[in-house]
Amino acid sequence: MPAALDQISLWRDRQFALLLSARIVSVLGNGFARVALAFAVLSLPGASPGRLSLVLACQAVPQLAFVLIGGVIADRMSRSRLMVTADVVGALAYAGLAAAVLIGRAPLVLMCLLAVVAGTATALFAPAMDGVVPLVVPAGRLQRANGLLRVGTNVSLLLGLALSGVAVAWLGPGWALALNAGSFVLSAVLTWFLRVDAGPRKKASGWADLREGWQEFSARQWLWVVVCQYAVVVAALNANAGVLGPLAAEEHLGGARAWSVIVAAQALGALLGAGLAARIRVRRPILVAVLATLPSAVPLALLGAGAPVWLIVTAMFCSGVASDVFAVLWSTTVQREVPEAALSRVSSYDWFGSLAFAPLGLLVAGPAAVAWGTDAMLFGCAALIVVASGAALLAPQVRGLRAAEPVEQPSAGRGTEPRAVGEEAAG
Repeated sequence: MPAALDQISLWRDRQFALLLSARIVSVLGNGFARVALAFAVLSLPGASPGRLSLVLACQAVPQLAFVLIGGVIADRMSRSRLMVTADVVGALAYAGLAAAVLIGRAPLVLMCLLAVVAGTATALFAPAMDGVVPLVVPAGRLQRANGLLRVGTNVSLLLGLALSGVAVAWLGPGWALALNAGSFVLSAVLTWFLRVDAGPRKKASGWADLREGWQEFSARQWLWVVVCQYAVVVAALNANAGVLGPLAAEEHLGGARAWSVIVAAQALGALLGAGLAARIRVRRPILVAVLATLPSAVPLALLGAGAPVWLIVTAMFCSGVASDVFAVLWSTTVQREVPEAALSRVSSYDWFGSLAFAPLGLLVAGPAAVAWGTDAMLFGCAALIVVASGAALLAPQVRGLRAAEPVEQPSAGRGTEPRAVGEEAAG
C-alpha cells in the first residue's frame, strides 16, 4: 500500500485514531504545564529559583523511581485502563496545583506533594503507552504508526509551548494549570474507549515479574547496549539543554532570543524526522538508529566553538531530524522483538536506564562550567556522545539485527491477535 494511503487508513482506524487523539491532547496539556508550573511557583510569596528547582525535582524523581513498578503493573492489567488511571491521577494533581495557586494558598510542601503525584502518574503512564501500540496496530504497520504518533505529539508539544506563554500572560499560571488538568481528563475519556485488552496474565509476585522483565531486557544485547549508550547521551543533552546551551548563548550569541531560535529549530527538525522515519525502510534498524545519534554532538561542538547562530540552527535542525528517526526505529524494533506479555516491563527498564544519569547531567553541568569553562564542557559533552555511540557500534547485535518482515493482518480483533515474530523500544 502506498505510504499516503496507508497513513489515511491508519487515521480511519478507530482504535489508532483514539490513541493518537488522546496523545495529542495530553501532550498539548503538558506543553502548557512546562511553562505554567514554573511561573506558578515563581508567582508565590517567597518564591526563589531554589524553590522552583525543588518542585521540579519532586516531579522528576518519581518518574525515575516508579517507572519499573509502572512496567510491572502494565504487564499485569489492561494497559489502556492503566493509562486512563494515570491520566485521572495526573488530572487530580494538576487540578490541585491550579486550585492552590488560584486561591493564593500554596505552601511549598503542598506543591511538592502534588508534583510527586504528577510525576508518579507519568511513571505509570509511559510503560503502558509503549506497550499498547502493538495491541492497536498490526505488526506490519508499526513503524508508520509510531511515526504518525511522533508527528502528532511533536506538533502538539510545539503548539502547547507556544500557547502556554499566552495563556499564562492572559489568564495567569493557575488557569493555565487548570487547562492542563482538563487535557488529562479529555485524554482519559478518549483512552477509555480503546478496546485493547490482552489475554489473561499469569499470576506471579512483583519481584518475579521484575526478574522476568530483566531477563527479557538483558537477554538482548542490542537492547541493553543502546540503553547504556543513551544513559550517557541523555545526560549530555540534558546538560546542554538545561545549563550549558543557555550559558553559551548568553556568552557568545546575545542571549535568550538566539537560544530560543536554536531550540525551535531542533523541534522543527524532530517534526520532519518523525514524518521521514514513518516512511523509510532499513534492513538494520538498530545500526541506523545508533548512527542517527551522532548528529546530536555537532550543535554542542559548534556552541563550544562560538560558531554563528545560523550554523548552529542548521545543525540543531539536522539533529532534530536524526533524533526522531532514532525514536521511531527504536520504538518499532522494540515492539517487534520483545514478547507482548513483557513489553511494558522491558520498556520500563529502557526508561529507567536511559534517564538514569539525566539528573546528574543537570547537577554537574553548572559547577563544571564554572570550574573548566562552558565551551570546554560543551566539547566534553559532544565527545561523550561520540564515544558512547561508537562503543555501541562495537556490539555485534547492534550492527547485525535485521528488521523482521511481518505479515500484514486485518484490523479486526487486534487486541487478541498473536504478535508477529520479531517485535520491541528505547530512550
